[in-house]
Amino acid sequence: MVPGYRYQPLRFFLAIYLVTWGTWFTAGYLSYSLPEQETWYLGLLLPGLVAPFTIALWMILRSRSPELKRNFLRRLFDPRLIRPATLIPMVGIMPAAVVISALLSVPLGGSLDQLRLAEGFSFSVGTVPVLLVLILAASFEELGWRSYAMDSLTSAFGYFKATAVFSVLWAGWHLPLFFIKDYYQNEITRENVLYGVNFMVSVIPIAFIISWLCARNRGSIPMAIGFHLFINLCQEALEITQLTKCIETGVLAIVAVVIVATNRPLFFGAAAHPGAAGDSSAQNSSPEWTSAQLA
Repeated sequence: MVPGYRYQPLRFFLAIYLVTWGTWFTAGYLSYSLPEQETWYLGLLLPGLVAPFTIALWMILRSRSPELKRNFLRRLFDPRLIRPATLIPMVGIMPAAVVISALLSVPLGGSLDQLRLAEGFSFSVGTVPVLLVLILAASFEELGWRSYAMDSLTSAFGYFKATAVFSVLWAGWHLPLFFIKDYYQNEITRENVLYGVNFMVSVIPIAFIISWLCARNRGSIPMAIGFHLFINLCQEALEITQLTKCIETGVLAIVAVVIVATNRPLFFGAAAHPGAAGDSSAQNSSPEWTSAQLA
């Protein structure tokens, strides 16, 4: 966070939801009422997708805090923020979770064939390349979440509560996708409503893991984008079933609990508990990436 700047989390998330839900629910309506006009309703996905970044950028640029702008640029472009040792959990957590989950699914009827490389993506987005969608989703989301969203919530709640609140808001942000015909969330929910519920719940441990990695790398936004993209790719790399993805949520939850338990100063320490709004000295303390530490 940045000393002297008063974050506005309520305004930020209201704007995010207004843009995203407005465009995506409209896309959902058109996908059923005008199914032959796929280009039109899929085109409405883009404004909602880029909303986290565009609204965060708008709030940063319109602020009167030069330090807020410098802080954003540093966290986006300075490679020195990334600690090489954290690259191991970045590339190791998700593959390990996927393999462990596939193995745990065998007693429940799962097959080891799930460990084979997938021949293609498990969903489609019309004529838009799925890989491009995965890259854009990871990039535009984390550019917004880690440049402004999490800082704004941490200024009000502290790091643990901020991550918990964010995880719920992040899950809810995806809600309209369940109503877009033949979209991934729509398809898995039609297969089994529990699979749709699992998607929403899985966001919670993932949010804690990304928050930990981001903090360990002094707020580096590319680190958050990289891990988010790696999550997306790992979900598509193997032939894992939706049942295995449910198990995977449990595995990731255990990982998140261990991370929080072994990093209590980060999530619960004094630096993670800013004071009441208006107390700038307390409000702008921050886990791992204060402006002084970034300088």
